[in-house]
Amino acid sequence: WGLEINEPESPAKSEPGEEFRMEKLKQLWEKARRLHLSPVKLAELHADLKIQERDELNWKKLKIEGLDEDGEKEAKLIRNLNVILARYGLDGRKEAQMVHSNSLSDSAQDDGLGDPRLEKLWHKAKTSGKFSSEELDKLWKEFLHHKEKVAEYNVLLETLSRTEEVYDNVISPSDRSQVKDDVLHSKHSELKDRLRSINQGLDRLRKVSHQGYGPTAEFEEPRVIDLWDLAQSANFTEKELESFREELKHFEAKIEKHSHYQKQLEVSHQKLKHVESFGDSEHVSRSRERHALLQGKTQELGYKVKKHLQDLSSRISRARHNEL
Repeated sequence: WGLEINEPESPAKSEPGEEFRMEKLKQLWEKARRLHLSPVKLAELHADLKIQERDELNWKKLKIEGLDEDGEKEAKLIRNLNVILARYGLDGRKEAQMVHSNSLSDSAQDDGLGDPRLEKLWHKAKTSGKFSSEELDKLWKEFLHHKEKVAEYNVLLETLSRTEEVYDNVISPSDRSQVKDDVLHSKHSELKDRLRSINQGLDRLRKVSHQGYGPTAEFEEPRVIDLWDLAQSANFTEKELESFREELKHFEAKIEKHSHYQKQLEVSHQKLKHVESFGDSEHVSRSRERHALLQGKTQELGYKVKKHLQDLSSRISRARHNEL
């Protein structure tokens, strides 16, 4: 999936994919709709594609102004798209479907965590008697979130090694321009950031699994806990850290609201299936209308959560790279 400066934007039609302006994203969306993903997963994908589209359209403007000389932003966008494809099984590899830590179906704890170390920790925690059932649910979400981070890291790593092979095959060492090296280096720094987050996450899981949740758990939601851990080791002043903490509270509230809508959407989907089997046509069309409204609202909130997460992560990243 390369990026095209003058990718044809298809004429506006009132079709399901009309909310995407870029042809390739519209095609991905149509493909996903044929895959029978759950409504919650579809809404998540929609939000991911919307963010991708916004970033690509911004990139086009930069490109035209000559502001992506080294191609680093373009490379990052291509990597992001690869992660999205893998996350929703749109890359043609069925087995590569990632877990989605905030999708409801994953609360079934028999899926496995794909890593013996995690399995062992989880088993220990579960049988330790240190956790109430609510706390176990919370911990399980943290484990799934960790599994997802590792899976995304692996997709990035794979994309990266493919890119490096291409460079090595195409460019003789003497031609290897500084530009290409810069691109690779900055990719590695993205990988380093992710790896740091994975290691911190693993330390945290170990600690919590052994000690249980203290009385003063600052945040509940795995993505927020992650950001808070990273922020505390970034180069923030005390005042900046305090205002970041406040913003994380707002972010967590936004995630909770989104999660509430995801649950509503799941319920509405079950009801709709029931009504389509047994109800009269008026009842069916009312249920479809309600379902479509919920789908729209869930997509919109999903987009806001992802956008906010992006902004918060880049603030940490800037603070971290200031100290180098």
